Amino acid sequence: MKHIEQDVPKPLTFALLRLLADGEFHSGEEMAQSLELSRASVHNALQDLQRYGITLHSVRGRGYQLSQPLYWLDAAQIAEHSGVARNSLQLEILDHAASSNALLLQRASQGAQSGTVLAVEWQSAGRGRLGRAWHSGLGNALTFSILWRFECGLAALSGLSLGVGVAMVRALHELGVRDVGLKWPNDVLLPDGKLAGILLEAQGDMLGPSAVVIGIGLNLSLPEQARSRIEQTVSDLAACGIPLQQRNLVMGILLKHLVAVLQEFAENGFAPLRAEWENDHLFQQRPAKLLLPDGTCVDGVVRGVTADGALRLKTTSGEQVFNAGEVSLRGV
Repeated sequence: MKHIEQDVPKPLTFALLRLLADGEFHSGEEMAQSLELSRASVHNALQDLQRYGITLHSVRGRGYQLSQPLYWLDAAQIAEHSGVARNSLQLEILDHAASSNALLLQRASQGAQSGTVLAVEWQSAGRGRLGRAWHSGLGNALTFSILWRFECGLAALSGLSLGVGVAMVRALHELGVRDVGLKWPNDVLLPDGKLAGILLEAQGDMLGPSAVVIGIGLNLSLPEQARSRIEQTVSDLAACGIPLQQRNLVMGILLKHLVAVLQEFAENGFAPLRAEWENDHLFQQRPAKLLLPDGTCVDGVVRGVTADGALRLKTTSGEQVFNAGEVSLRGV
């Protein structure tokens, strides 16, 4: 699928949104003076914010006000909530990137350190699995990527996306989210829809060393404008009572558990995480169908996964094993 990059907020728009982030009224004149601009420049920069999932009120005599405050990512707060994991991370927060994964893959090829994290407030061409676009609004999701280097080769990384899913469920449990589960190979679900997605892209040799960029997209409070572009049912953490102002807490806890699982995976692979993953799998021991790249379907009952993360499906012709690749799992 070809990705069409959405319109990107200008740097001036980000500067004005930071002035408006408190949710109070600010006059155009006040903001123009603060940034040494004309009022016309302020007006023009604040047009069409709806496309970024932001509603702006304009009241004559009072100025501009966001319908709800913006809560920006803050590296110090994220580090505070990530515990000892912060010692293994180098975090950078960007206002905008086309795709955090694409940018971090580029940096990985240029020698970026293991543990480099890029978090992006607005992705204009975010990517999901199987070439799908990842949609979110400005400030109402977490979209970030983490680079992790392994001594092993690419072949030994089988099951890593499932391990990342285990880390995410652990983090969400710590946040008090109980009804969360996984769908093979890399979706995180709530009862009313998809909460998060995981995208892994690897570099290296079959015998090692290797590097993996892990992209995470987590819905915090999806506006209708973003939901309308998503071709499946979705959910967000707001539905679980976790407010937007806890963005930094959520990301810090996610990073804490991601680092722990990545370190464990580097030592022992996926096998020690297998039972925990199966316990969290919403399709475990349930009828399901697999959609194959050639358009055919395979029906069966999900029996679990192998020690390297391949799906075990009991069919009428016996148990079959499927690797992720271009395969999609569906309930029946």
